[in-house]
Amino acid sequence: MASADRSTLFINATVLDGSEHMEPQPDMAVAVERGLITWMGPSAVAQAPAGAEVIDLAGAYLMPGLINMHVHLCGSGKPVSAGDAGALMKKLDNPVGRAIVRHILKGSAQQQLASGVTTVRGAGDPLFADIAVRNAIDAGKYQGPRLVAPGTGVTVPGGHGAGLFAQVANSPAEAAEQVRDLYARGADVIKLFVTGGVFDATEAAHEVSLPVMAHVESTEGVKAALEAGVDTIEHGAPLTPEILELYRGAAGTQLEGRAPSVTCTISPALPFVLLDPKKTHSTDTQKKNGDIVCSGIIESARAALEAGVKVGLGTDSSCPFVTQYDMWREVAYFAKYVGVSNAFALHTATQVNAELLGLDGETGTIECGKAADILVTRENPLDDLCALREPMHVMCRGDLVCKLKVKRIPEVDAELDAIMAMPAEALAEELARDGVA
Repeated sequence: MASADRSTLFINATVLDGSEHMEPQPDMAVAVERGLITWMGPSAVAQAPAGAEVIDLAGAYLMPGLINMHVHLCGSGKPVSAGDAGALMKKLDNPVGRAIVRHILKGSAQQQLASGVTTVRGAGDPLFADIAVRNAIDAGKYQGPRLVAPGTGVTVPGGHGAGLFAQVANSPAEAAEQVRDLYARGADVIKLFVTGGVFDATEAAHEVSLPVMAHVESTEGVKAALEAGVDTIEHGAPLTPEILELYRGAAGTQLEGRAPSVTCTISPALPFVLLDPKKTHSTDTQKKNGDIVCSGIIESARAALEAGVKVGLGTDSSCPFVTQYDMWREVAYFAKYVGVSNAFALHTATQVNAELLGLDGETGTIECGKAADILVTRENPLDDLCALREPMHVMCRGDLVCKLKVKRIPEVDAELDAIMAMPAEALAEELARDGVA
């Protein structure tokens, strides 16, 4: 990485370390060398490493970089129809087309980083381009977040993402073969959109020690996925006592040392409930389905937390009204609608997400020996999570982000800001009005 020879000393920082019961630690200094946090203590006794750049934060809040557990990098979040994206991907499956797709994904990854997200777990993208972007970032060719890349997802004929960010498996055996191919291409995780082939695909992934994430939005699907050994349920649905036991490890077929978890993704569902259907281009049926999905995601997260099941956070970026720079909104939605404290929401978006990715030895907290994945904000996010919206500084693996800027989509921001301003009760009222408990 380009940061290997750089040293930085942050002084006069108010540290939020990412732990569950974090409290602001004022007048602190944090030293960064060779991409790692090497010292932390009172600013009054701090000594800058040789040749270090000293950054006086004047009391600003220094915390771990955010971790986004669910991202598609292929879109901007503008509410436009994907059209026949699968046919387009076939046309782009050539050297020039693949270079175009990689350029798009690079831009999206850099938008995540500029907004304070230092680790991203992909959820499937076209033409294995995310793996190429990950490799380029890791090689220091350009700045970007730590990227956990699945390559393409695996789906069924006509299934979610078919031809765009997922390849089609026509049988369980074919799904398992595609998993082995993804491993050979360098995938870090396997993303499934399948039902019938979930057992075979999960077994194939676990044989090569790859975790499996599965797109599931129904109670029956959650049960089937957990029984098959899926490691993280993406989105989620209302839980039953039997499913809670599966989350607690009754199935016992997940990767060794990892209990199954659910990734809460409120961002793509909320606009379908709270915005005019004309803005989301929703039919009455789609609106009702959106209500059900949104309610299920929130109910799933609440029930999981109450039962002691780990819950992660992700945005599902690229969906309509879900930009590449709005992880802060998902953190705020989690606090607002699931009912956790601001501190727990920030803890979830940092330390918990790192644990769920198996990266907690590397990132997720501000402590010596961890990677210097750092987000600095002027105001205290424990008072108002909207403070995360405007980072003062972002650092990823010791590399300070200076040239990357968030490129906002004003028309999308305006709609999402209107949602953010609504009281939490507005969601329950709208769901009740549409007959969704």
